[in-house]
Amino acid sequence: MNTHQNKVVEFEDLGIKEYQPSWDYQEKLMKDIIDTKIKNRDLPTEQHISTLNHFLLVEHPHVYTLGKSGHEENMLAGIDKLKEIDATFVKVNRGGDITYHGYGQIVGYPILDLENFFTDIHLYMRNLEEVIIRTIAEFGLKGERSPGETGVWLDVGKPYARKICAMGVKASRWVTLHGFALNVNTDMRYFEYIIPCGIKDKQVTSLKRELERELTAEEFEEVKAKIRKHFVDVFEAEFAYK
Repeated sequence: MNTHQNKVVEFEDLGIKEYQPSWDYQEKLMKDIIDTKIKNRDLPTEQHISTLNHFLLVEHPHVYTLGKSGHEENMLAGIDKLKEIDATFVKVNRGGDITYHGYGQIVGYPILDLENFFTDIHLYMRNLEEVIIRTIAEFGLKGERSPGETGVWLDVGKPYARKICAMGVKASRWVTLHGFALNVNTDMRYFEYIIPCGIKDKQVTSLKRELERELTAEEFEEVKAKIRKHFVDVFEAEFAYK
């Protein structure tokens, strides 16, 4: 266990950024944390360097990503269709199956050294879900967990259950990578070209669809602010802003 627990999380809003450079940036941040942890192994406890934590929010142009345990047959669009809808397809090293990222969707990437918080991936996933459940509750929506499925859902156990936030993470040496994608003003037509998360009988939704109106630019920023607030509360962390 890290004896110098650092619960300060450096926050960055990357705005609109392509998927690949965002992934590369995450991996660099993760590598820096792991390098620090490796250095600490050779130092006396009192000389250990505190590891950093990061939390990125970003909006990606249209992209489909497939996790390492996913199935390519869940990607229903071929190369020509991808060009037509101005989308790309990327294989990634997270858990989970296929998902979509695009404009109007808030993607969160916490790159945390869980030894600064708790060493429990299951708890980490439940905490991420809790952040989103609390966030959408402020817009009058009752988010829930669906047994055996990650992410945040509405009307679990009913024929019209639908997912509003997808999640997929990877951890190495207790350092997390990837995160969540909350549909806010997302163009839901893009989900028609995949079997989201490999689940055929469940629908996807967005804040826009549930509230039956597009959120304004100010409200979109408000959603981000609420995510930050609840992240700090749930993880008992504090943010430093870049």
